[in-house]
Amino acid sequence: MHTYDVVVVGAGPAGAAAALNALRLRPDATVLMLDAQAFPRDKVCGDGVAAEVFDLLDALGVGGVRELGPEAPWLRLRTPGGRAVHRAAPRPNRVITRTVLDAALAGAAVAAGAELRTHRVRALVPEPGVVVVDGVVAGRTVVAADGANSVVRRALGAPAAPPGDTAVAIRGYTPVAAEPGTLTIEYAGGDHPAYAWSFPVAGGGANVGYGVFDKRGAGSRADLLERLAVLLPGQQPDPATLRAHHLPLSTTPRFQPDGRVVLAGDAAAKVNPLTGEGIFDAVASGILAGRSALRGASAGAVHRDAMDRTFGRHHRHVGTLARLAARPAFLDAAIGAAAAHRTVFDCAVRLGLARGTVSPTALALVAAQRPGSVIRARRRATAASLG
Repeated sequence: MHTYDVVVVGAGPAGAAAALNALRLRPDATVLMLDAQAFPRDKVCGDGVAAEVFDLLDALGVGGVRELGPEAPWLRLRTPGGRAVHRAAPRPNRVITRTVLDAALAGAAVAAGAELRTHRVRALVPEPGVVVVDGVVAGRTVVAADGANSVVRRALGAPAAPPGDTAVAIRGYTPVAAEPGTLTIEYAGGDHPAYAWSFPVAGGGANVGYGVFDKRGAGSRADLLERLAVLLPGQQPDPATLRAHHLPLSTTPRFQPDGRVVLAGDAAAKVNPLTGEGIFDAVASGILAGRSALRGASAGAVHRDAMDRTFGRHHRHVGTLARLAARPAFLDAAIGAAAAHRTVFDCAVRLGLARGTVSPTALALVAAQRPGSVIRARRRATAASLG
């Protein structure tokens, strides 16, 4: 049985980033990536890649990724109440299919010195000094980057994500984009936060889908498609491309035990509860995991602290705002303020697509959209929770 310094389970953006950073910090480290599927392979996702993701990849020495998909400089949001904002993002985001993006990042990790094998991990057994994976390979540390249904996370004894902290989404591809160059989001009415999206991909089509930010309000596959058709008429996805998925939101209780296994990406419940965005958090948490994985027996404790320092304040902010955004009055006020004030719009983009926090100025401008409303009544409590 061969022993590696780091075994990475899952070679998507989180796993590839972990491998890349471990090798950047220790070029002589032996790193093995295991993925259940051979690359290139599809992945359920909206395919939107925030501008800040490329900053992280640049720091890892991975260039050329920007050119893999078209720019989407504009962002358009509309609420059921009719409030809308259509502005250029602070920096242009891009749309890159996961088939293309993941293969490029895994390839970059291999070029940096990692080994990649197609293997579906089923069991982990801690032994003195190592963690044995499926009885065939051992790692001095293991990075769990095997997605929302992480086998590694379950093997560590993590509780299941609560239904209220689990998003459900369906995604497909349509030959015609709602608006070229624009990430379009149409919020849905109802008892649970939800929206439909249309993100233009290379070739003139679009990635379209519908997501509900509470598993209890998802309904059936047919229900999701019906709601998508209402919000995005004329954007019917090709049935052959439809895929559905569950996503653990970052409001899920934190789980990172001590020991030689660290979690990143969806396996660590790093999905933004405001937008469902997960690629930025996957790469950022993967970078942290690659550093922590070089710490041997202390990796788990080191990683838990690093994740808290890096994401803690952001998670508090987006968690609080996600609860407020479930209220139609707040959502209308937020979108209205974003349309009226560039500072609010830019703040919202950073909150939803990267690791931003809400400023007191932005919060006050949102509150001013509905004086005397529930927003003002809860202003002090909200400000305290965002501290």
